[in-house]
Amino acid sequence: MGEIVYVDVRDRPVGVASKLAAHAAPGRLHRAFSVMLADDAGRLLLQRRADAKYHFGGLWANTCCGHPGPGDVTAEAAARRTFEELGVRPGSLLSCGSFVYEARDAASGLVEHEFDHVYLGRLDAEPRPDPAEVSAVRLVAPDDLAAELAAAPETFVPWLAQVLALVQPRLDPAAA
Repeated sequence: MGEIVYVDVRDRPVGVASKLAAHAAPGRLHRAFSVMLADDAGRLLLQRRADAKYHFGGLWANTCCGHPGPGDVTAEAAARRTFEELGVRPGSLLSCGSFVYEARDAASGLVEHEFDHVYLGRLDAEPRPDPAEVSAVRLVAPDDLAAELAAAPETFVPWLAQVLALVQPRLDPAAA
């Protein structure tokens, strides 16, 4: 696990640490990214995190999420990590905004406290997930995802609703 960047509430770097140190309780605010890929029909690609992930394993999440390292350009790190986890290149990523959140994983005791940059890209190839990272993938219409999140939030990562809220207005209405 590499180093990640601690930030202040304005996303200004204030230090670096290992991924595990940043996620240890009580959690330290750090930079992260969430990628959502959409196909030509406007469906969103979700991944089910591998059960062995160090936190939030087995839950459904956006296409890809991760942390840029010191000196990384966040969008470039997001594109690189999407390829590493899913075997697809997202091409150009559209920035959809950012948000700060905190969430504790009851199973591991680890804490997410992230300044999360959200990106939307186009899915134009069949995913080839890395089984160490991803146990399943599926495509879902945005409205269906919103309904699933409302009905069974415990089956999803805690940041997914906020990612969807930033991505949904940027989706091509002609595709949906």
